[in-house]
Amino acid sequence: MARSGYFHGDLRRALLDAGLDAARAGGPEAVSLRELARTVGVAPSAVYRHFASHEQLIGAIARRSLAMVADAMEDELARVPTGDATAWADGAIAAVGLGYVRFAWREPGLFRLAFRAHGDLEAAHDEAARGASGRTPYEQLERALDALEAVGELPREQRPGAEALAWSAVHGFATLTVEGPLRSLDERTREALSWRIVEMVRLGLSATAPEPGPA
Repeated sequence: MARSGYFHGDLRRALLDAGLDAARAGGPEAVSLRELARTVGVAPSAVYRHFASHEQLIGAIARRSLAMVADAMEDELARVPTGDATAWADGAIAAVGLGYVRFAWREPGLFRLAFRAHGDLEAAHDEAARGASGRTPYEQLERALDALEAVGELPREQRPGAEALAWSAVHGFATLTVEGPLRSLDERTREALSWRIVEMVRLGLSATAPEPGPA
């Protein structure tokens, strides 16, 4: 019976595993504290021994999902040749973007949960959001941007805020292809556009912002 996890003191892990399964099947809306308690075989009141609220439970599941995004990025990074610093920097910024969007395609429910549960950057450096490499998705992006700056492709004065720009472009594309009007794209077109998006990000990061016009 599912209750055995509770008696062995592993209720927290059982709830997180059940939450991941629920989010995978139906996104954030499918994660119900009462339903998760039923799934693992405990009373809803037992859940509060580990999570003070539904929001706290959702946040913990989201961090687990973020760690999976980080691992997806790392899988792509492992394919980037390491012999040349410039080639690695170019490959790394593409890899973190491609890892991000490909995770969204494979796991749309977890993707939707991972980036809706936090109202700010609180999880950007959270231990629970780190993948096997020891980095969160945000830290993977920081590393790739630092590499671009180190080889001179991202001017130092353009480095501040680069995370927000790169993330916005890639997340927007991922979201549109998962739950927006671009979800009707065939796989070949979607893959081709993902490469163009990450290249657009790489080239666009070095652009100088125009002076603001009159109010």
